[in-house]
Formats: sequence, structure tokens, C-alpha cells
Amino acid sequence: MKLFATYNRVNLVTTVIVILITGVVYYQAISLILTNQLNKDLEVEEQEILDFVKLNHRLPQVFDSKDQQIEFRKEQNLPVKRSFINTYYYNKKEQENEPGRGLISSVVVNGNRYKVLIAESTVETEDLIKIIFIITIGIILLLIAILFFINRFILNRLWQPFYVTLSRISSFNIMDQKETQRPETNIDEFNQLNEAVEKMWARVKKEYQELKKFTENAAHELLTPIAVINSKLDTLIQTDNFSQRQSELLSDLYGTVSRLKRLNKAMLLLVKIENGLIEEEQMISLKEMVTETIASFQELFLDKDLEVGCELENKEIRANNYLIEVLLNNLIGNAIRHNYANGKIKLTLNHDCLMIQNTGKNMALNDKEIFRRFNKSSGSEGSGLGLTIAKQICENYHYQFSYAFYPPFHTFKIHFQPA
Repeated sequence: MKLFATYNRVNLVTTVIVILITGVVYYQAISLILTNQLNKDLEVEEQEILDFVKLNHRLPQVFDSKDQQIEFRKEQNLPVKRSFINTYYYNKKEQENEPGRGLISSVVVNGNRYKVLIAESTVETEDLIKIIFIITIGIILLLIAILFFINRFILNRLWQPFYVTLSRISSFNIMDQKETQRPETNIDEFNQLNEAVEKMWARVKKEYQELKKFTENAAHELLTPIAVINSKLDTLIQTDNFSQRQSELLSDLYGTVSRLKRLNKAMLLLVKIENGLIEEEQMISLKEMVTETIASFQELFLDKDLEVGCELENKEIRANNYLIEVLLNNLIGNAIRHNYANGKIKLTLNHDCLMIQNTGKNMALNDKEIFRRFNKSSGSEGSGLGLTIAKQICENYHYQFSYAFYPPFHTFKIHFQPA
């Protein structure tokens, strides 16, 4: 879940909970205040009755009132506990009982004790509470709507520079020399983030350029010694007769130099691809090139008794002929090298993709490691750069290069760029 959505959810839930709790407390407080006010009114009426009895030595005359009723009941000199109660008030006009608040008290008149019940209607009080509650709910809903608007639009704008920076980081390409525009913002934290990101990019690009330059220079410097060693070995092999042991040592040395030569050639090719030094492009019939590549590997197919199946449709792409040739050689050669005797290879070409499948070890490869430079299986005679070069060529033309294992086939797929 996104940070912005999480913040909105937490903020909204917290606000609703706090407002609900506050609303309940507020409702109880208003009810208590109004109830206390009714109690005071009842006490005033009680005091007026006591004063009247004290002065006139008789009970006051009771009149029908809209909001108040007084009832006297003679007791047999039993004590009466003074208390406030919730009761009902009989509305003679409406001829129905209404909720009310009452006070039970007592008064002594001419030696006789009377129980006094003073009741007042709470309808108006409850109506007032309802009005206050409705207003409060309206204010709460308005506050929630305002908070939602602020979180949805205003905070979204505040976070916009962060999303721009995140997009810049996602699209960062270490080989891209173009400078992306820095988002304008007045927020210090986002400015600090942008400065840190740009410093990191500058440092990474500098180190990458230095490493690339070193690799290119080293590969160029190795060309001459490798050529000299290879030439001397050719001369040495042709000069005299050698013993079997000497011949084996020379053969091993010759093979090692050949692998070193291929490795150096692969490193130079990788540097050229990364630097965009191979730019010449033309329209290529991929079907014809795949067919020619398969023909060139025919002896290796026969040597392992591999069954090769092809489903090739016409497909033309605009690319460098040499790079596509290297791409096909690496992938098909990889399918042969890591296959077993009497295995199978399938090549499928259509408008959308090129798929090369081969049998091999009955387990999936680590798709994060196989494209890493100099990664190769134990016992492999390759340089460990074949798939790295293939992936770099695909990235150079914005093709999607992927690996998957569908038993018993290891599948490498190239999705071409949409037209």
C-alpha cells in the first residue's frame, strides 16, 4: 500500500474515532448540564412549596400546567427519602405520557406528613439535545469532508515532488548522459532528497565511467600480448617434434590463450555496445538470419544428436547486423552447450517474439544470476559473458529479454519493441 494511502487511512480512522468519542462525551456533558438545570428548577419549586406551607400552614393549591405537575400524597408519618427520579409526565392536552424529570420530597402540614412529587416535562430538553446533536453531527461530517479534501488534493500536491523524484530514480540509466529536470519544491526535506539523489547519481556515473574506461583500456592493452603469444605458439608448434607430454602442455596452453582471446573480444564488444559505438543499422530478415545461424551449428547438433524444431514466421527488424548475429550465436550456442545428448532445441519466431528453448538440467536457473557478468556453471568453457552480452543487445534495442523454466525446457524469450 502506498504511503499516501496509508497516511490517509490512518488519519481518517483516527479522526473518526476521536470525533466519535468526543461526540459521546459532548452528548453526555450536554445531557448532564440540562439535567442539572431541571434539578435546580425542581428545587426552586420545592422551596416555594415549603415556604408556602410555613407561611400559610396548608398545602398550596395545585393548578394544571403545561410543563409542570405537582402531586401531594398523605403518608402515615413514614419517612420519605428525598430524591431525583426519571419519570413520566402526563400531557393532558396531548393525552399521552411524556418523559419527565421528578423530585420526591416531603412536607409536614398540621402534624400530617405529605409526600410531594414535582414533575417537569423533558420533551423540550430532549428536543434541544437533539438539535445540538444534529448540529454536532453536521459539524463532524463537515470536518471529515474537509479533512478528506485536504488529504486527497492538497496533500497529494505536496507529495507530488516526491513522486517526480521516485519516477526519476526508477527511470535512471547509468549510461544516459542526459540530465533530468529537477522538480521545483519549497519543502526542505524534498530538496534534501533531490540533492542526495543527484550526488549519488554523479558518484555512480563517475565510478561507472572510470570502471568502463579501465575495462576498455585493459581489453585494448591485452590485444597485442595475446596476439604475440598466439603467434609464438603457432611458430613453436611448427618448429620441431615434441614429446606427447610437451604436446599436451602446448595444446592446453593454446586452448587457454584461445579462451583468453574470446574473453577479451567479448569484453570489447560489451564496452562498444554500452557506449553505443555500434550504430550502423539496417532492415534485417530475422527468419533468414535464424536459419543461417542454425545451419552454421549443424555439426554441433549432430555431435550431440540434438533434435531441432523450428517454427519461423517472417519478421523484419531494424538493427545492426553484427549485433543480431552475436545475439543469435550466443543464445543458440548456449542452448547447445547446456544441453545433453539426444536432447531437444525449439526455436519459435513470430511477429511478437523470438523464443529459444532447450532441454538440460531439470531445475530452474536463478534468473537474477544468469545475466550477471562472468556467471557460468561449473565445467563451462564459456566466458560467462554470453547472456550478459545478449541482454545488453536487447536493452540497446529496447527488447524485453526474459528467462523461464517450463519442464523440461529452459526458455529464453525476446519480446520485440511494439511498432
